[in-house]
Amino acid sequence: MLRPMRVLGIETSCDDTAAAIVEHRPDGPVLRSSVVAAQGIHTEFGGVVPELASRAHLELLPGVVEQALGEAGLTFADVDGIAVTRAPGLLGALLVGVCYAKALARALDRPFVGVNHIEAHLLAPLLEGVALELPAVGAVVSGGHCEIFVVHAIGRYSIVGTTRDDAIGEAFDKVAKLLGLGFPGGPPIDRLAAAGDPERFALPRGLAGSGDFDLSYSGLKTAVRRLLDATPLPRDERFTADLCASFQAAAVDGLLAKLAAAARAHGARSLVVGGGVACNSRLGDGLAAMGERMGIPAYRPGPRLCADNAAMIALVGGLRLGRGERDGFDLEPVPGLDDSGLVVTANG
Repeated sequence: MLRPMRVLGIETSCDDTAAAIVEHRPDGPVLRSSVVAAQGIHTEFGGVVPELASRAHLELLPGVVEQALGEAGLTFADVDGIAVTRAPGLLGALLVGVCYAKALARALDRPFVGVNHIEAHLLAPLLEGVALELPAVGAVVSGGHCEIFVVHAIGRYSIVGTTRDDAIGEAFDKVAKLLGLGFPGGPPIDRLAAAGDPERFALPRGLAGSGDFDLSYSGLKTAVRRLLDATPLPRDERFTADLCASFQAAAVDGLLAKLAAAARAHGARSLVVGGGVACNSRLGDGLAAMGERMGIPAYRPGPRLCADNAAMIALVGGLRLGRGERDGFDLEPVPGLDDSGLVVTANG
């Protein structure tokens, strides 16, 4: 009996340097190791500095890969294939990972494939034993992305909704900065919101009546800024908690409403949410409640698979390799989603 295919995944799309080993078995994928090195150098700037991210990837990636192999109890010789994030993301950061993967594939004489980071977020629950009921409707929500998809089949996706301005994660980061809560903004806002009143401040839900599945967060950020400008210092802890709760409710509930509408319109048999913002407690609770109301399963991966990671890259890469797909050494990174190679269909 042939042994399972062991795939090394590499992720360098933004500010997390990650490597993982996924073993693809007949009964499903098994995560053997997952290592993520967060780049703390960006905290003082209140956001990711692309040049610093690229340099940090150069320094961290070799050690992260060695650690992932070590935790899996493997050596380079045990790797059957290599998968690397090639789109979308910061161009310089992507370039580090793609060049490393090419060099390693040539040195080991192993096949390699480029993986779409957004597809990987959508399929991450497969690493937890989930079999998505199709068609599924899902959202990828993070600091750089806010899109709603129909998953027709593995490798066939339609983008049916997107943000017209800011990503939801960016809105969390900017509001946290206004409140002096640091970067990234999602965790502290979620924590403070737990003790706040989400109905104290009436904040806008962008594009609530637009009749489509698109989202908008610029107006919500502006409303928070104006509220803060109109509220003199010092502001007590209750004010901050209530504002966090009200902002989070507006941001998350608007997304959930669009996701539910898309699911009904496209006959979804399951729901899935991925990306860093999927860790948000209100989003998780709302997604579960939506699934119950609609009578369909709703999935979001655990926190370590919501954030950027290489496990989901090794997962999707292994699926591609298993179908006999290979990329050549002329593969180039692509920064934008529109030109990223994500398969988009109009009607499924």
